[in-house]
Amino acid sequence: MFPSEPALPEQGSGGLAAAGAEASVRLRLDLGYDGTGFSGWAAQPGLRTVEETLAEGLQRVLRLSRVRLVVAGRTDAGVHATGQVAHLDVPVEAWLAVPGRSDRPPAEALLRRLAGVLPPDVRVHAAQEAPTGFDARFSAVQRRYAYRVSDHPAGAPPLRRHDVLAHRRPLDAEAMDAAAGRLVGLHDFAAFCKPREGATTIRTLLRYRWCRDADGLLVADVRADAFCHSMVRALVGALLPVGEGRRDIDWPVEVLTARRRDPAVAVVPPLGLSLEEVGYPPEDRLADRAQEARAVRQLPPAC
Repeated sequence: MFPSEPALPEQGSGGLAAAGAEASVRLRLDLGYDGTGFSGWAAQPGLRTVEETLAEGLQRVLRLSRVRLVVAGRTDAGVHATGQVAHLDVPVEAWLAVPGRSDRPPAEALLRRLAGVLPPDVRVHAAQEAPTGFDARFSAVQRRYAYRVSDHPAGAPPLRRHDVLAHRRPLDAEAMDAAAGRLVGLHDFAAFCKPREGATTIRTLLRYRWCRDADGLLVADVRADAFCHSMVRALVGALLPVGEGRRDIDWPVEVLTARRRDPAVAVVPPLGLSLEEVGYPPEDRLADRAQEARAVRQLPPAC
């Protein structure tokens, strides 16, 4: 298993860090994957995961016995990503050796070599030396997910069967959008999160919108500073009954206010969910943001 939350070394200028007597460089990787064949991001014994697959590829290319990855969002089994971000610390000697005999810069050489060793359902599409203070997880200010649904009588298009949920009943996108907007803000999302001992369910939902794209698919745009386990899929599940007309637009807010899981809210399947983008602050705010993100979230006191 490859730990995904190592202790952070003290970083210097230009992404270099002191790791004992050996200088290292922190790398930022931008990647995407088809989650269909993975048991989620996090490495688990006996299961195929994105973390372990990517780590094995990096170890081969960098000629290291182990790498430790920190990821912006730990996606669940079956969830896809087009804009995932991860970081790792690599000895400078190993980093500079990546091009081998070629004259390519290390970042370009790393991409080309990873493309040759990674399976086709995961691809690193950008690599760079990270700026000082960068942490893929804690420096992030928002994660943007999309969930796609087809309510066409014929079901999901054949070429989209792995990333679009087929829904049997017609849906009212305007009603869903109106209900979704009422959930935006700083709240306790316990009603939409799988409970984990010692973990807070207070989150800031920055945006929640529904619309139809050019192909007629319903697409949810869900953005937050961070998400708790199964939160996006539960938020989508709470809006489908509204789209069907079985619930009014105030019902999701009533569920939120109750702060407990409602059996009427179905957690939708993972196949329609994709991590599209991770947002970060300006470089001079990266370290401060990482420190802020580690603080325990609290709701403001009631008036």
